[in-house]
Amino acid sequence: MNETISKPYLLKSKPHFTILDGLRGIAAVAVVIYHFMEIAVPDYHDSFIAHAHLAVDFFFCLSGFVIAYAYDHKLQRIGVMNFFKLRLIRLHPLVIIGSIIGLLAFVFDPFSDLYEAYSEKTFLMFLTSCLMIPYPLVHERYFNLFHLNPPTWSLFWEYLANICYAFFLVKMRNKMLLGLTVLAAVALCYEAYKSDGLAVGWGGDNFAGGGIRIFYSFIVGILLYRSNWKITSKLGFMSLGVLLVAVFFIPFNEKLNWIADLLVVLFYFPFLVVLGAGARLDPKCTKICKFSGEISYPIYMIHYPFIWLFMSYVEKKQPDMDQMNMIILIGVALLVALAYGVLILLDLPIRKRIKNRMK
Repeated sequence: MNETISKPYLLKSKPHFTILDGLRGIAAVAVVIYHFMEIAVPDYHDSFIAHAHLAVDFFFCLSGFVIAYAYDHKLQRIGVMNFFKLRLIRLHPLVIIGSIIGLLAFVFDPFSDLYEAYSEKTFLMFLTSCLMIPYPLVHERYFNLFHLNPPTWSLFWEYLANICYAFFLVKMRNKMLLGLTVLAAVALCYEAYKSDGLAVGWGGDNFAGGGIRIFYSFIVGILLYRSNWKITSKLGFMSLGVLLVAVFFIPFNEKLNWIADLLVVLFYFPFLVVLGAGARLDPKCTKICKFSGEISYPIYMIHYPFIWLFMSYVEKKQPDMDQMNMIILIGVALLVALAYGVLILLDLPIRKRIKNRMK
């Protein structure tokens, strides 16, 4: 192993924006509820959380901001390969853990025999999920790029964005980044209009939309950090959490949906990031904010196999709305607990072990 990997600056990170971490957790839990509601109430007009798919765009914007904050001033010093190693250590253990959970849920689903139709290709589905190679296969279940663990689609684009950052974006000056941002905004407008919104990028029939979504939001995040745009205010974690959640509660309207998605992603989320970067953290909220940030990535990466189980149950048993509401309420709580358990018992030890080996 390269000796430079053992240098202390590779194993230490700069202080986090704790409030932004906490907001990421709120967005992740909103995604979980949104996915449950897609099964319970397929008509978005009747869903109270019809726009939580935009949480992914918030993740992308936040990611660009945080990556620039963490690596703009040290990537040249540590080297591109070490940057990639650090990103893999941070992200990939949960990609594999989520794939394993997805495999078990698919094979042992007690309410569905879908596995029998794809048993010969199950290993290939698992392998491509672990390696993050898009493999849209199961038409019966929305033709996801990664059926065993659908949220992996956003990590696929996140990885590509990290590669672009390391080779190109980190060297670009703000004027060029601003030009790219304008170009990305035009592409985003076209995609939103064409697809009647921005709930795209996750499936074999809307693959390119994911690239367009991260193209804009990730670059904007970088630009926000480099421009040192922060709005200092007395708003705290709870107030900003309300401002974030309000977006997800926007009622669904077929004619205006693409406009609402665009306005939120183009302007509101960047505004929220700079607001969160300059906000004041109340000491009373420190623990909940930290916990929210810690479970954000684990719950995002492990929850969807249980959504598939819920869908199989609904298809077979056809429960009423009261039953489904109870399942969703208990399911979200259990998934938060499971995410924290996976973080403490698997993700953190695995990352620590790999880092120790790299020394």
